[in-house]
Amino acid sequence: MTPGRQQRDDAERLRQFKAEFFKALAHPLRVRILELLHSGPLSVNQIQEATGAPGSSVSQQLAVLRARNIVATERHGTTIIYSVSDPELFELLDVARRIFYAHLADTVNLLRLVDSETVAAGER
Repeated sequence: MTPGRQQRDDAERLRQFKAEFFKALAHPLRVRILELLHSGPLSVNQIQEATGAPGSSVSQQLAVLRARNIVATERHGTTIIYSVSDPELFELLDVARRIFYAHLADTVNLLRLVDSETVAAGER
């Protein structure tokens, strides 16, 4: 394989890795689990109680997070405790929250503008 070809293949593998990482975050229950783990390690039962989701759903979503090394496990007797593998993940989620807030704030401002136009036009 030529060096140029190897670099393109490596770059593609890196993009694929990044995409798979973000796909692992692309589920509401997985995001909720990570938010819960921000307070510290939890068992499946604790996560299930906090989310109200069935144990099978929680386990399935934890398996996805484990497969991407987003969460780590530790056994305490018969209980498995989950924690976030890298605390920097919380910084990523915080940045995402600020981005979402900015987008939603723009949307709210547009809705207010539409509402004020409606009132001005006497459509209410």
